[in-house]
Amino acid sequence: MQLIQVTPQMRVLVAVEPVDFRNGIDGLAQLCRERLQSDPFSGWVFVFRSRSGHSIKVLVHDQLGFWLCQKRLSQGRFRYWPEGNGKSAELLAHELQVLICAGNPATTGVPAAWRAST
Repeated sequence: MQLIQVTPQMRVLVAVEPVDFRNGIDGLAQLCRERLQSDPFSGWVFVFRSRSGHSIKVLVHDQLGFWLCQKRLSQGRFRYWPEGNGKSAELLAHELQVLICAGNPATTGVPAAWRAST
């Protein structure tokens, strides 16, 4: 049995606008292409929020097939949701973990990712 693992090297793209949660893998992959202008087969992690804010879905392709995961909160909503260029926002892997726990990645106090100067 293989599990999905989000590593620091993976790109995480969040759809800023809520989506229709009746969409499954094919519908979300189409949204990746059309709304996010990204290739759903790229290996990126795509994150979507329901209109009610009670649920999120995570879509990723692992070179063998798609993973589709959903988290629905028993109480409350995902109050924080990233803002972006109108269609998408990019998160780091640790920020995704905070978001999945219904937290705000901006308030965790984690230092910015280090990048070597070129």
